[in-house]
Amino acid sequence: MSLIQPLAAGIKQLDLIASVSTQEKLLDYLDLIQKWNKTFNLTALRNTEKMLTHHVLDSLAVTPYVANAENLLDVGSGAGLPGIPLALVLPQLAVTVLDSNQKKTSFLKQAVIHLGLKNVTVVCSRLETYQPQQKFTKIISRAFSDLNPFITLSARLMNPGGHWLAMKGVLPTEEMARLSSAFQIHQAERLWVPGLQAERHLIILKAT
Repeated sequence: MSLIQPLAAGIKQLDLIASVSTQEKLLDYLDLIQKWNKTFNLTALRNTEKMLTHHVLDSLAVTPYVANAENLLDVGSGAGLPGIPLALVLPQLAVTVLDSNQKKTSFLKQAVIHLGLKNVTVVCSRLETYQPQQKFTKIISRAFSDLNPFITLSARLMNPGGHWLAMKGVLPTEEMARLSSAFQIHQAERLWVPGLQAERHLIILKAT
């Protein structure tokens, strides 16, 4: 099945603007994931229609929350989610995709070359040992299972006044209650992802 129509419809439903060439690159990116998935196991999903909703449109649902950032760090990026879709629709945004898995960062480097992404930097490193040249205004992750380690491990990488964005399924009330007093919830937004029949939330946090 061609994913051209579902992608265009999903982008429209999210109130985003993406050129035809950007949409083609998003589909090229999905093709790349599928090709590399056979040997590198980038995602448990094998069906491209599900990848479109669960990965690409899910990533794009947070676009309004990062559009005004100077730069963005995607922690535990894996196959490049949400960093690569966001970099494609926000070419002015400098995105760093960070993962400690060498196979995954090999894929990310290839994806950046293949898609001609000038605004993406790929880093193979553990979060704890990563030493960037400059700090970030926004730090995002889909990968962390708990808010506290996500924030505390990346706190030294955050610009003063910056925000963490944690992409979650069901609202993580217990994690939010356990949050270190050094940080506070700035916003807890319910996300709507076209075609995804599951709860999605974005927890935005800042230092107190």
